[in-house]
Amino acid sequence: MSGDSGNRVSTPPRRDLLPLPGLAAISLYLLVLSGVIILGVVAGGHYPLIFLVFAAGFMAASAGLILLLRWAWALALGAVFLLACYNLWIFATQHQLPAVVQGLLNLVFFLYLVRTEVREKLR
Repeated sequence: MSGDSGNRVSTPPRRDLLPLPGLAAISLYLLVLSGVIILGVVAGGHYPLIFLVFAAGFMAASAGLILLLRWAWALALGAVFLLACYNLWIFATQHQLPAVVQGLLNLVFFLYLVRTEVREKLR
């Protein structure tokens, strides 16, 4: 009688390396956006110093989305929604075409993040 046959430890199911490529795209977008904010604060003074808080939040959301964390999903969801509203408001008031392009891109990211397939993959 072997005592090992009843004491097998089941291995957890293997996770895919990148189950949702859209999350990787949104994560990269938030990382690039935080880099632009940091450069805007440091190099040109284009943004006020308090914007570094947004950059830190975007970086945290970016890293958390790659790890499929629910708090990062909520942070990214709020970020892209507020960015969409802000950019569409800029377009409505100042009629700048780049603002509507970025606003629509953020809206697409928002609509991707609220899909049930995305929410089910988070932990």
